[in-house]
Amino acid sequence: MGPGEAARPAGAVIDCTREDPADHERVYAVGDVHGRLDLLAALEGRILADARRRRLSRWAVCYLGDYVDRGPDSRGVLDRLLDNPLRLPARVFLAGNHEDALRAFLDGATDGLSWMRYGGVATLASYGLGFPEPGCPDTDTLRDRLRARMPPRHRAFLASLRVFLRWRGFLLVHAGVMPDRPLAAQRRRDLTLIREPFLSAPPGGGVLVVHGHTVEDGPVLRPGRLGIDTGAYLTGRLTAAVLGGGTVEFLSS
Repeated sequence: MGPGEAARPAGAVIDCTREDPADHERVYAVGDVHGRLDLLAALEGRILADARRRRLSRWAVCYLGDYVDRGPDSRGVLDRLLDNPLRLPARVFLAGNHEDALRAFLDGATDGLSWMRYGGVATLASYGLGFPEPGCPDTDTLRDRLRARMPPRHRAFLASLRVFLRWRGFLLVHAGVMPDRPLAAQRRRDLTLIREPFLSAPPGGGVLVVHGHTVEDGPVLRPGRLGIDTGAYLTGRLTAAVLGGGTVEFLSS
């Protein structure tokens, strides 16, 4: 923790775009957590140790989204991200498609059935709910019960998520970008859901897109893109990329 960082309260979220992010020496990008509180805690500990070993004075952690669903403790993951027990100094939180699906259900925009099929049942369980829930004849009732059990700060967190971070020569997003569109014209759906044509033909121009969303056996570094979703909920490996300093390095849980 560098000079001036200790004064920041636990849980503070620093918007690097308002803090001259170019002067941060490193950014640690964290891949898809998916309810694995155990792996998140272990990886954050390694990130903090790495930053101390490097004697960094200004550094940030950017989480690439998909905090919830599939793994066993989505609620615990959100609590940890909000509590910031290690007092990580500067943090940026991006939205993944799973957060967007959870918000759509909570807001009444969908019946939630698709979300539940793709991992949402695990999130319901972390709040003490199931589907079908006894005495809960429809998804509207289930939505009301989830709203009642979800702490207001969790819903506020989900509503606060950004969709990208630009830092030096890196663009950090959840899924990727539509290669033939400028950043200002990208759709949220592309940034949180895209696979092809991005995976095969990422944009050039000297920008490295750092993303999660697509599970690989290990980090994948290709011209124009770096994928770091190593399938934590299945493999027990949660990965972070250490950006800056002229190289890309990796940490894992």
